[in-house]
Amino acid sequence: MKAPDLSEYRTLTYEVDDRIARITFNRPEHGNAITADTPLDLAHAVERADVDPAVHVILLSGRGKGFCGGYDLSIFAERSSEDGSADPRTGTVLDPTTQLENHDPGRTWDPMVDYQMMSRFNRGFASLLHANKPTVAKLHGFAVAGGTDIALHCDQIICADDTKIGYPPTRVWGVPATGLWAHRLGDQRAKRLLLTGDCLTGKQAEEWGLAIESCPADELDARTEALVARIAAMPLNQLIMVKLALNSALLAQGVATSGMVSTVFDGISRHTPEGYGFAQRAMEAGFREAVRERDEPFGDHKQNRPS
Repeated sequence: MKAPDLSEYRTLTYEVDDRIARITFNRPEHGNAITADTPLDLAHAVERADVDPAVHVILLSGRGKGFCGGYDLSIFAERSSEDGSADPRTGTVLDPTTQLENHDPGRTWDPMVDYQMMSRFNRGFASLLHANKPTVAKLHGFAVAGGTDIALHCDQIICADDTKIGYPPTRVWGVPATGLWAHRLGDQRAKRLLLTGDCLTGKQAEEWGLAIESCPADELDARTEALVARIAAMPLNQLIMVKLALNSALLAQGVATSGMVSTVFDGISRHTPEGYGFAQRAMEAGFREAVRERDEPFGDHKQNRPS
């Protein structure tokens, strides 16, 4: 297997072998947390695989201890690009300074500034759903908060039994912006998770129909390779036709509308009294302490799994 080019993208690596395009989040020291570069890198890599005639299936995974731990809140402290040059996002809705000013409780909040930013993250993640070719997410360790926004856009999810999957920020300061939970799980099970902020294990995700397969962590690589190899063995035109046909049913359910509504409410959730209070507490005591205080009343700090 050819070694991936680590300098090609800021947040992930890309390589192709045996009809499989492998996109791997590559910020393990930060839990592969999402930055402003993530949706751009992901959309570019997905399109690259989609137009490559040698690729039949796209596999998405993460290096390190987990798949993706959600958004990297340190991006709001960024002021320039990593190489020291002027950041082209300066002054736009993707500028962290613009978003910080729009989140100031002492100012009037413009919900569309918030929406313009978050909808662009969602657009990048949605490249996985709208790609012509099938996409598979391999989850291990954790896929939480914004990490689920990415994973749920994939056509297939395979995970380790002990993977932590869910959206705890729905307890305060967040609504899943891509609006995919009900489409993937059905109404009652989606509400069971999002009305509590509880998480599933990988095994539960398989039992609930969120994942197509779950297995012991030490078997995940082999089981994933077996799955993508079987998909890759199919004729490419058949894969595209089947995905288009099945996506038509999913899109008819109103996925685009769900995403738009959820993105607006995600912004609103950060501008409620509770949302401002959480943000203030995070500034005073640190984000980890604010999360601990958020989760402890539910008895599941660092656990977040329904009984």
